[in-house]
Amino acid sequence: MFQLNNFYDNGNMKCISQMGCYKLFEHERDLSVSPASAVNAYFASEMNVRKRQVLAQLSGTNGVITQAGAMQWTLGNVQMNTNVKGVGNFLGNMAKAAVTKESTVKPVYFGNGLLMLEPTYKHIIFLDIAQWGGSVVLDDGLFLACDTTIQHSVVARNNVSSAVFGGEGLFNLCLSGQQGIAVLESPVPQQELIAFNLQDDVVKIDGNMAIAWSSSLQFTVEKSGKSLLGSAVSGEGLVNVYRGTGTILMAPTA
Repeated sequence: MFQLNNFYDNGNMKCISQMGCYKLFEHERDLSVSPASAVNAYFASEMNVRKRQVLAQLSGTNGVITQAGAMQWTLGNVQMNTNVKGVGNFLGNMAKAAVTKESTVKPVYFGNGLLMLEPTYKHIIFLDIAQWGGSVVLDDGLFLACDTTIQHSVVARNNVSSAVFGGEGLFNLCLSGQQGIAVLESPVPQQELIAFNLQDDVVKIDGNMAIAWSSSLQFTVEKSGKSLLGSAVSGEGLVNVYRGTGTILMAPTA
């Protein structure tokens, strides 16, 4: 039995979103400031630059996987183990981490109680894997946490040109499963993200601005025009191309 005071009833902590076992809390103002930093803290809050934290409710039947070092505190009978099952598995995780910019070891929390993640100034996005057809590919460095019902794998780009010219890297983290919620750290808020829903169609994006896309989509890099000369003189050059059926989340700015 535990009791949590000055949290849910704290006027400076506002729950702005929730999905599954996760709740997103936003610090309305940064109260721990000095006179020298008070002006910057005030205008930061006015421009939506605020600390945000994710709280996960563990009920004994669910578990949460996080990036290494993401936990701030736990309350109740909450235990932690790692996703390492041996030397071979550890080396495999190291290889995945090296190509996806994720942590080698991702702690797994389970039990009955609360798990609070470290504050971040980045924007938090919840994704329901089922709404992505059971599989979503993430841009590097976005993963923060997910349910243990979600599997992690590394997917390679469809061709070398997409890695060399597309700015996406040769490998990306893929989250898959029949159900589960993923928590992402995004450079832009969710209300600014543009969603493309394709049905046997194509999207061409000039720049590395897609943050997540369905694994069913084919990603390539192609000339913006019919010829290299035409692409060069148009000022567009090469563009990232996504073909097939699926969804793409794109940030409005790089």
